[in-house]
Amino acid sequence: MALIKSISGIRGTIGGGTNDNLTPVDIVKFSAAYGTWLLQQSKKEKKPKKVVIGRDGRISGLMVKNIVTATLVGLGIDVIDTDLSTTPTVEMAVVQLKADGGIILTASHNPKEWNALKLLNNKGEFISSQDGQQILQLAQNEAFDFANVLNLGKYETDTTSIDNHIAAILKYKLVDTKAITAANFKIVIDVVNSTGALALPPLLKALGVKDIVVLNGDITGNFAHNPEPLPENLVGLSREVVLQNATLGIAVDPDVDRLCFVCEDGSMFGEEYTLVAVADYILSKVKGNTVSNMSSTKALKDITIKHGGQYFASAVGEVNVVNKMKEVNAVIGGEGNGGIIVPDLHYGRDAMIGIALFLTHLAKSQKSIKQLRNTYPDYFISKNKITLENGVDVKTVFEKIKTKYKNQPINTDDGLKIEFENDWVHLRTSNTEPIIRIYSESNFETTANNIATRLMKDIQEAM
Repeated sequence: MALIKSISGIRGTIGGGTNDNLTPVDIVKFSAAYGTWLLQQSKKEKKPKKVVIGRDGRISGLMVKNIVTATLVGLGIDVIDTDLSTTPTVEMAVVQLKADGGIILTASHNPKEWNALKLLNNKGEFISSQDGQQILQLAQNEAFDFANVLNLGKYETDTTSIDNHIAAILKYKLVDTKAITAANFKIVIDVVNSTGALALPPLLKALGVKDIVVLNGDITGNFAHNPEPLPENLVGLSREVVLQNATLGIAVDPDVDRLCFVCEDGSMFGEEYTLVAVADYILSKVKGNTVSNMSSTKALKDITIKHGGQYFASAVGEVNVVNKMKEVNAVIGGEGNGGIIVPDLHYGRDAMIGIALFLTHLAKSQKSIKQLRNTYPDYFISKNKITLENGVDVKTVFEKIKTKYKNQPINTDDGLKIEFENDWVHLRTSNTEPIIRIYSESNFETTANNIATRLMKDIQEAM
Protein backbone atom coordinates (compact mmCIF):
# COMPACT_ATOMS: atom_id res chain seq x y z
CA MET A 1 0.00 0.00 0.00
CA ALA A 2 2.67 2.55 0.97
CA LEU A 3 6.35 2.91 1.82
CA ILE A 4 7.57 6.35 2.88
CA LYS A 5 11.31 6.93 3.14
CA SER A 6 12.25 10.07 5.04
CA ILE A 7 15.29 11.47 6.84
CA SER A 8 13.96 10.29 10.19
CA GLY A 9 13.34 6.69 9.17
CA ILE A 10 11.09 4.44 7.13
CA ARG A 11 7.34 4.01 7.48
CA GLY A 12 4.98 1.76 5.61
CA THR A 13 2.21 -0.81 5.58
CA ILE A 14 2.94 -4.42 6.45
CA GLY A 15 2.75 -7.05 3.70
CA GLY A 16 2.84 -6.95 -0.08
CA GLY A 17 5.80 -6.42 -2.38
CA THR A 18 9.22 -4.99 -1.55
CA ASN A 19 10.00 -1.30 -2.10
CA ASP A 20 6.27 -0.49 -2.02
CA ASN A 21 5.46 -1.72 1.50
CA LEU A 22 7.26 -2.32 4.79
CA THR A 23 8.32 -5.90 4.10
CA PRO A 24 10.97 -7.96 5.94
CA VAL A 25 13.39 -7.21 3.08
CA ASP A 26 12.86 -3.45 3.49
CA ILE A 27 13.23 -3.72 7.27
CA VAL A 28 16.58 -5.49 6.87
CA LYS A 29 17.80 -2.95 4.33
CA PHE A 30 17.05 0.10 6.44
CA SER A 31 18.19 -1.48 9.71
CA ALA A 32 21.46 -2.40 8.00
CA ALA A 33 21.83 1.12 6.58
CA TYR A 34 21.32 2.68 10.02
CA GLY A 35 23.73 0.22 11.65
CA THR A 36 26.34 0.83 8.94
CA TRP A 37 26.00 4.58 9.43
CA LEU A 38 26.59 4.12 13.17
CA LEU A 39 29.69 2.02 12.57
CA GLN A 40 31.04 4.64 10.17
CA GLN A 41 30.75 7.37 12.80
CA SER A 42 33.81 6.14 14.67
CA LYS A 43 35.76 3.54 12.71
CA LYS A 44 38.81 4.02 14.94
CA GLU A 45 36.98 3.14 18.16
CA LYS A 46 37.59 -0.42 19.30
CA LYS A 47 34.52 -0.66 21.54
CA PRO A 48 31.39 -2.26 20.05
CA LYS A 49 28.45 -0.07 19.12
CA LYS A 50 25.30 -0.29 21.23
CA VAL A 51 21.71 0.41 20.15
CA VAL A 52 18.54 0.59 22.27
CA ILE A 53 15.34 -0.60 20.62
CA GLY A 54 11.73 -0.51 21.75
CA ARG A 55 8.29 -0.92 20.22
CA ASP A 56 4.68 0.12 20.66
CA GLY A 57 1.87 -2.44 20.86
CA ARG A 58 1.28 -2.96 17.14
CA ILE A 59 0.38 -6.41 15.78
CA SER A 60 3.52 -6.41 13.62
CA GLY A 61 5.79 -5.13 16.40
CA LEU A 62 7.35 -8.43 17.46
CA MET A 63 8.09 -9.47 13.88
CA VAL A 64 9.68 -6.12 13.05
CA LYS A 65 11.69 -6.13 16.28
CA ASN A 66 13.11 -9.59 15.63
CA ILE A 67 14.25 -8.61 12.14
CA VAL A 68 15.82 -5.33 13.30
CA THR A 69 17.57 -7.07 16.19
CA ALA A 70 19.00 -9.85 14.03
CA THR A 71 20.22 -7.36 11.42
CA LEU A 72 22.03 -5.18 13.96
CA VAL A 73 23.58 -8.19 15.69
CA GLY A 74 24.68 -9.41 12.26
CA LEU A 75 26.54 -6.14 11.76
CA GLY A 76 28.39 -6.64 15.04
CA ILE A 77 26.27 -4.16 17.00
CA ASP A 78 25.09 -4.88 20.55
CA VAL A 79 21.34 -4.53 21.08
CA ILE A 80 19.53 -3.56 24.29
CA ASP A 81 15.88 -4.53 23.88
CA THR A 82 13.35 -2.60 25.99
CA ASP A 83 10.58 -4.43 24.08
CA LEU A 84 7.13 -2.88 24.75
CA SER A 85 7.86 0.74 25.55
CA THR A 86 7.12 4.34 24.55
CA THR A 87 8.93 6.68 22.19
CA PRO A 88 10.03 9.13 24.92
CA THR A 89 11.10 6.23 27.15
CA VAL A 90 13.42 4.83 24.46
CA GLU A 91 14.78 8.32 23.80
CA MET A 92 15.71 8.68 27.46
CA ALA A 93 17.04 5.12 27.68
CA VAL A 94 19.59 5.83 24.93
CA VAL A 95 21.21 8.42 27.19
CA GLN A 96 20.71 6.52 30.46
CA LEU A 97 22.28 3.36 29.01
CA LYS A 98 25.08 5.28 27.24
CA ALA A 99 24.11 3.83 23.88
CA ASP A 100 25.25 5.03 20.47
CA GLY A 101 21.76 5.24 19.08
CA GLY A 102 18.22 3.92 19.21
CA ILE A 103 15.41 2.64 17.03
CA ILE A 104 11.76 3.02 17.96
CA LEU A 105 9.37 0.67 16.18
CA THR A 106 6.15 2.63 15.91
CA ALA A 107 3.99 4.30 13.28
CA SER A 108 2.70 6.78 15.88
CA HIS A 109 -0.91 7.71 15.09
CA ASN A 110 -1.19 5.64 11.90
CA PRO A 111 -3.67 2.70 11.79
CA LYS A 112 -2.73 -0.85 12.78
CA GLU A 113 -1.52 -1.98 9.33
CA TRP A 114 1.35 0.54 9.52
CA ASN A 115 4.70 0.32 11.28
CA ALA A 116 7.95 2.29 11.14
CA LEU A 117 11.58 2.53 12.18
CA LYS A 118 12.28 5.87 13.89
CA LEU A 119 16.00 6.51 14.16
CA LEU A 120 17.83 8.18 17.07
CA ASN A 121 21.36 9.48 17.60
CA ASN A 122 23.46 9.04 20.75
CA LYS A 123 21.60 11.92 22.45
CA GLY A 124 18.30 10.09 22.14
CA GLU A 125 17.13 12.64 19.58
CA PHE A 126 15.92 12.11 16.04
CA ILE A 127 18.77 12.06 13.56
CA SER A 128 19.57 15.20 11.54
CA SER A 129 18.56 15.77 7.94
CA GLN A 130 22.17 15.29 6.82
CA ASP A 131 22.53 12.00 8.70
CA GLY A 132 19.18 10.83 7.37
CA GLN A 133 20.27 11.46 3.80
CA GLN A 134 23.43 9.41 4.38
CA ILE A 135 21.38 6.49 5.71
CA LEU A 136 18.96 6.64 2.77
CA GLN A 137 21.94 6.57 0.39
CA LEU A 138 23.46 3.57 2.18
CA ALA A 139 20.12 1.77 1.91
CA GLN A 140 19.80 2.56 -1.78
CA ASN A 141 23.33 1.31 -2.51
CA GLU A 142 22.99 -1.64 -0.09
CA ALA A 143 26.51 -0.76 1.04
CA PHE A 144 26.64 -3.14 4.02
CA ASP A 145 29.51 -5.18 5.46
CA PHE A 146 28.25 -7.77 7.94
CA ALA A 147 30.41 -9.11 10.77
CA ASN A 148 32.06 -12.52 10.76
CA VAL A 149 30.91 -15.18 13.21
CA LEU A 150 33.45 -14.19 15.90
CA ASN A 151 32.37 -10.53 15.89
CA LEU A 152 28.59 -10.72 16.02
CA GLY A 153 26.83 -8.30 18.35
CA LYS A 154 25.37 -9.25 21.72
CA TYR A 155 21.71 -9.15 22.69
CA GLU A 156 20.28 -8.25 26.09
CA THR A 157 16.96 -7.10 27.49
CA ASP A 158 16.18 -4.15 29.73
CA THR A 159 12.99 -4.09 31.79
CA THR A 160 13.71 -0.94 33.80
CA SER A 161 13.34 1.82 31.20
CA ILE A 162 9.73 2.83 31.94
CA ASP A 163 10.42 2.83 35.70
CA ASN A 164 13.51 4.97 35.13
CA HIS A 165 11.50 7.35 32.97
CA ILE A 166 8.86 7.75 35.69
CA ALA A 167 11.57 8.26 38.33
CA ALA A 168 13.09 11.08 36.26
CA ILE A 169 9.67 12.74 35.93
CA LEU A 170 9.08 12.56 39.70
CA LYS A 171 12.43 14.29 40.26
CA TYR A 172 11.68 17.07 37.78
CA LYS A 173 11.73 20.39 39.60
CA LEU A 174 8.30 21.66 38.47
CA VAL A 175 6.36 18.44 39.13
CA ASP A 176 4.53 18.67 42.48
CA THR A 177 3.24 15.28 43.62
CA LYS A 178 1.94 16.72 46.90
CA ALA A 179 -0.33 19.14 45.06
CA ILE A 180 -1.56 16.40 42.70
CA THR A 181 -2.23 14.01 45.61
CA ALA A 182 -4.12 16.69 47.53
CA ALA A 183 -6.31 17.46 44.51
CA ASN A 184 -7.78 13.92 44.68
CA PHE A 185 -8.26 13.64 40.93
CA LYS A 186 -10.35 10.92 39.32
CA ILE A 187 -8.97 10.30 35.82
CA VAL A 188 -10.12 8.21 32.87
CA ILE A 189 -7.35 7.26 30.43
CA ASP A 190 -7.63 5.90 26.88
CA VAL A 191 -4.41 4.03 26.04
CA VAL A 192 -5.72 2.74 22.68
CA ASN A 193 -4.56 -0.91 23.08
CA SER A 194 -0.89 0.02 23.09
CA THR A 195 1.98 0.72 25.46
CA GLY A 196 0.34 3.61 27.24
CA ALA A 197 -1.23 0.77 29.23
CA LEU A 198 2.23 0.00 30.67
CA ALA A 199 3.30 3.61 31.23
CA LEU A 200 0.33 5.72 32.29
CA PRO A 201 -1.19 3.81 35.24
CA PRO A 202 2.14 3.53 37.15
CA LEU A 203 2.95 7.15 36.30
CA LEU A 204 -0.39 8.40 37.62
CA LYS A 205 -0.12 6.30 40.77
CA ALA A 206 3.41 7.62 41.38
CA LEU A 207 2.09 11.17 40.98
CA GLY A 208 -0.53 10.56 43.65
CA VAL A 209 -3.63 9.77 41.58
CA LYS A 210 -5.52 6.94 43.28
CA ASP A 211 -8.72 6.76 41.20
CA ILE A 212 -7.87 5.68 37.62
CA VAL A 213 -10.19 4.18 35.01
CA VAL A 214 -8.43 2.57 32.03
CA LEU A 215 -10.06 2.25 28.61
CA ASN A 216 -8.71 -0.02 25.86
CA GLY A 217 -6.01 -1.33 28.19
CA ASP A 218 -5.26 -4.66 26.49
CA ILE A 219 -2.04 -4.38 24.46
CA THR A 220 -3.24 -6.12 21.31
CA GLY A 221 -2.42 -3.60 18.60
CA ASN A 222 -6.00 -4.03 17.45
CA PHE A 223 -6.82 -0.40 18.13
CA ALA A 224 -10.36 0.07 19.43
CA HIS A 225 -10.67 3.21 17.31
CA ASN A 226 -8.57 5.30 14.97
CA PRO A 227 -5.45 5.81 17.16
CA GLU A 228 -4.91 9.48 16.36
CA PRO A 229 -6.08 11.41 19.47
CA LEU A 230 -8.55 13.68 17.67
CA PRO A 231 -12.04 14.63 18.95
CA GLU A 232 -13.87 12.38 16.48
CA ASN A 233 -11.87 9.39 17.77
CA LEU A 234 -12.42 10.08 21.47
CA VAL A 235 -16.19 9.83 21.74
CA GLY A 236 -15.90 6.82 24.05
CA LEU A 237 -13.47 8.62 26.37
CA SER A 238 -15.73 11.68 26.54
CA ARG A 239 -18.72 9.54 27.37
CA GLU A 240 -16.83 7.65 30.09
CA VAL A 241 -15.53 10.84 31.74
CA VAL A 242 -19.12 12.04 32.19
CA LEU A 243 -20.40 8.58 33.20
CA GLN A 244 -17.67 8.18 35.84
CA ASN A 245 -18.08 11.76 37.09
CA ALA A 246 -14.33 12.06 36.56
CA THR A 247 -12.16 15.15 36.95
CA LEU A 248 -10.76 14.76 33.44
CA GLY A 249 -9.85 12.33 30.69
CA ILE A 250 -6.44 11.71 29.14
CA ALA A 251 -5.74 10.28 25.67
CA VAL A 252 -2.41 9.36 24.13
CA ASP A 253 -1.38 7.88 20.80
CA PRO A 254 0.10 4.35 20.49
CA ASP A 255 3.70 5.42 21.24
CA VAL A 256 2.79 7.96 23.96
CA ASP A 257 4.39 11.08 22.51
CA ARG A 258 1.10 12.91 21.81
CA LEU A 259 -1.29 14.01 24.54
CA CYS A 260 -4.73 15.53 24.84
CA PHE A 261 -7.30 16.07 27.58
CA VAL A 262 -11.07 15.84 27.98
CA CYS A 263 -12.90 18.21 30.34
CA GLU A 264 -15.23 17.05 33.09
CA ASP A 265 -18.31 17.73 30.91
CA GLY A 266 -16.97 15.52 28.11
CA SER A 267 -15.85 18.45 25.93
CA MET A 268 -12.35 18.61 24.46
CA PHE A 269 -9.69 20.70 26.14
CA GLY A 270 -8.19 20.86 22.63
CA GLU A 271 -4.95 19.17 21.60
CA GLU A 272 -3.60 22.57 20.51
CA TYR A 273 -4.01 23.76 24.10
CA THR A 274 -2.04 20.92 25.69
CA LEU A 275 1.19 22.79 24.92
CA VAL A 276 -0.37 26.17 25.72
CA ALA A 277 -1.40 25.08 29.25
CA VAL A 278 1.92 23.39 30.06
CA ALA A 279 3.83 26.40 28.71
CA ASP A 280 1.69 28.72 30.82
CA TYR A 281 2.67 26.80 33.95
CA ILE A 282 6.37 26.55 33.11
CA LEU A 283 6.62 30.23 32.12
CA SER A 284 5.00 31.22 35.41
CA LYS A 285 7.98 29.59 37.16
CA VAL A 286 10.84 30.02 34.65
CA LYS A 287 11.23 33.00 32.33
CA GLY A 288 12.25 32.21 28.78
CA ASN A 289 11.32 31.61 25.16
CA THR A 290 8.98 29.15 23.49
CA VAL A 291 8.83 27.34 20.15
CA SER A 292 6.10 25.55 18.22
CA ASN A 293 5.77 24.65 14.57
CA MET A 294 4.04 27.01 12.17
CA SER A 295 0.93 24.80 12.01
CA SER A 296 0.28 25.36 15.72
CA THR A 297 -2.06 27.82 17.42
CA LYS A 298 -1.02 31.43 17.93
CA ALA A 299 -2.31 31.09 21.52
CA LEU A 300 1.21 29.96 22.53
CA LYS A 301 2.59 33.27 21.26
CA ASP A 302 -0.02 35.15 23.31
CA ILE A 303 0.86 33.23 26.49
CA THR A 304 4.60 33.66 25.92
CA ILE A 305 4.31 37.44 25.47
CA LYS A 306 2.13 37.62 28.58
CA HIS A 307 4.97 36.07 30.60
CA GLY A 308 7.62 38.35 29.07
CA GLY A 309 9.21 35.79 26.74
CA GLN A 310 9.69 35.56 22.99
CA TYR A 311 7.89 33.11 20.72
CA PHE A 312 9.52 31.48 17.70
CA ALA A 313 8.00 29.32 14.94
CA SER A 314 9.76 26.38 13.30
CA ALA A 315 9.08 24.18 10.31
CA VAL A 316 6.83 21.20 11.06
CA GLY A 317 8.58 18.09 12.39
CA GLU A 318 10.01 17.27 15.79
CA VAL A 319 13.64 17.59 14.67
CA ASN A 320 12.90 21.10 13.34
CA VAL A 321 11.22 22.15 16.58
CA VAL A 322 14.15 20.80 18.61
CA ASN A 323 16.70 22.62 16.43
CA LYS A 324 14.85 25.92 16.83
CA MET A 325 14.51 25.36 20.60
CA LYS A 326 18.26 24.90 20.89
CA GLU A 327 18.88 27.94 18.71
CA VAL A 328 16.74 30.30 20.83
CA ASN A 329 17.32 28.54 24.18
CA ALA A 330 13.62 27.83 24.67
CA VAL A 331 12.41 26.59 28.07
CA ILE A 332 9.41 24.80 26.55
CA GLY A 333 8.32 23.85 23.08
CA GLY A 334 6.44 21.35 21.02
CA GLU A 335 3.73 20.93 18.43
CA GLY A 336 0.03 21.67 18.29
CA ASN A 337 -0.75 17.97 17.91
CA GLY A 338 -0.31 17.55 21.68
CA GLY A 339 3.47 17.09 21.57
CA ILE A 340 5.28 18.53 24.63
CA ILE A 341 9.08 18.98 24.63
CA VAL A 342 10.67 19.83 28.00
CA PRO A 343 14.34 20.41 27.14
CA ASP A 344 15.87 20.01 30.58
CA LEU A 345 14.34 16.52 30.79
CA HIS A 346 15.07 15.53 27.18
CA TYR A 347 14.62 16.89 23.67
CA GLY A 348 11.69 14.77 22.57
CA ARG A 349 7.89 14.89 22.57
CA ASP A 350 6.82 13.27 25.80
CA ALA A 351 3.21 12.75 26.90
CA MET A 352 4.35 11.44 30.29
CA ILE A 353 6.13 14.61 31.46
CA GLY A 354 3.26 16.53 29.83
CA ILE A 355 0.75 14.73 32.07
CA ALA A 356 2.81 15.39 35.22
CA LEU A 357 3.18 19.11 34.48
CA PHE A 358 -0.44 19.56 33.40
CA LEU A 359 -1.80 17.87 36.53
CA THR A 360 0.51 20.00 38.69
CA HIS A 361 -0.78 23.12 36.92
CA LEU A 362 -4.41 22.02 37.27
CA ALA A 363 -3.97 21.16 40.96
CA LYS A 364 -2.28 24.45 41.80
CA SER A 365 -4.85 26.48 39.84
CA GLN A 366 -7.66 25.10 42.04
CA LYS A 367 -9.89 25.29 38.98
CA SER A 368 -11.79 22.61 37.12
CA ILE A 369 -10.20 21.64 33.82
CA LYS A 370 -13.02 23.43 31.98
CA GLN A 371 -12.41 26.60 33.98
CA LEU A 372 -8.69 26.37 33.23
CA ARG A 373 -9.39 26.04 29.51
CA ASN A 374 -11.55 29.15 29.63
CA THR A 375 -8.59 31.22 30.83
CA TYR A 376 -6.86 30.82 27.44
CA PRO A 377 -7.54 32.62 24.14
CA ASP A 378 -10.26 30.92 22.13
CA TYR A 379 -8.92 30.28 18.65
CA PHE A 380 -10.18 27.62 16.28
CA ILE A 381 -8.01 25.46 14.02
CA SER A 382 -9.54 23.56 11.15
CA LYS A 383 -7.39 20.51 10.28
CA ASN A 384 -7.94 18.91 6.90
CA LYS A 385 -6.06 16.85 4.33
CA ILE A 386 -6.14 15.91 0.66
CA THR A 387 -4.81 12.55 -0.52
CA LEU A 388 -2.14 12.81 -3.20
CA GLU A 389 -2.49 10.61 -6.26
CA ASN A 390 0.64 9.21 -7.88
CA GLY A 391 2.32 11.67 -10.23
CA VAL A 392 1.03 14.89 -8.69
CA ASP A 393 3.72 17.62 -8.72
CA VAL A 394 3.17 19.36 -5.38
CA LYS A 395 5.73 22.06 -6.19
CA THR A 396 3.70 23.15 -9.21
CA VAL A 397 0.48 23.07 -7.19
CA PHE A 398 1.99 25.29 -4.49
CA GLU A 399 3.37 27.72 -7.10
CA LYS A 400 -0.15 28.17 -8.49
CA ILE A 401 -1.54 28.81 -4.98
CA LYS A 402 1.31 31.23 -4.25
CA THR A 403 0.54 33.19 -7.41
CA LYS A 404 -3.16 33.36 -6.60
CA TYR A 405 -2.49 34.80 -3.12
CA LYS A 406 0.55 36.91 -4.05
CA ASN A 407 -0.90 40.01 -2.35
CA GLN A 408 -0.98 38.25 1.06
CA PRO A 409 2.06 37.72 3.34
CA ILE A 410 3.44 34.25 2.47
CA ASN A 411 6.02 32.12 4.28
CA THR A 412 7.63 29.34 2.21
CA ASP A 413 9.97 27.89 4.88
CA ASP A 414 7.75 24.80 5.09
CA GLY A 415 5.20 24.46 2.33
CA LEU A 416 3.05 27.61 2.17
CA LYS A 417 1.75 29.66 5.09
CA ILE A 418 -0.56 32.47 4.04
CA GLU A 419 -1.62 35.26 6.44
CA PHE A 420 -5.08 36.88 6.28
CA GLU A 421 -5.14 39.78 8.79
CA ASN A 422 -5.79 37.86 12.05
CA ASP A 423 -6.17 34.47 10.37
CA TRP A 424 -3.76 32.05 8.64
CA VAL A 425 -3.65 28.88 6.58
CA HIS A 426 -0.72 26.46 6.27
CA LEU A 427 -0.37 23.99 3.39
CA ARG A 428 2.33 21.33 3.48
CA THR A 429 2.99 17.77 2.42
CA SER A 430 3.12 15.24 5.24
CA ASN A 431 6.40 13.56 6.20
CA THR A 432 4.56 10.37 7.09
CA GLU A 433 1.63 10.01 4.65
CA PRO A 434 1.00 10.73 0.92
CA ILE A 435 -1.19 13.77 1.66
CA ILE A 436 -1.29 17.56 1.72
CA ARG A 437 -2.29 18.91 5.11
CA ILE A 438 -4.39 22.08 5.24
CA TYR A 439 -4.47 23.81 8.65
CA SER A 440 -6.24 27.13 9.14
CA GLU A 441 -6.84 29.22 12.28
CA SER A 442 -9.24 32.03 13.15
CA ASN A 443 -11.07 33.55 16.11
CA PHE A 444 -14.20 31.98 14.66
CA GLU A 445 -14.72 28.32 13.87
CA THR A 446 -16.81 29.02 10.77
CA THR A 447 -14.13 31.33 9.37
CA ALA A 448 -11.39 28.74 9.95
CA ASN A 449 -13.47 26.08 8.18
CA ASN A 450 -14.30 28.42 5.30
CA ILE A 451 -10.63 29.29 4.76
CA ALA A 452 -9.72 25.59 4.71
CA THR A 453 -12.56 24.77 2.29
CA ARG A 454 -11.49 27.57 -0.03
CA LEU A 455 -7.86 26.43 -0.10
CA MET A 456 -8.83 22.78 -0.58
CA LYS A 457 -10.83 23.85 -3.65
CA ASP A 458 -7.81 25.84 -4.88
CA ILE A 459 -5.56 22.79 -4.46
CA GLN A 460 -7.99 20.51 -6.33
CA GLU A 461 -8.16 23.00 -9.18
CA ALA A 462 -4.36 23.34 -9.24
CA MET A 463 -3.96 19.53 -9.40
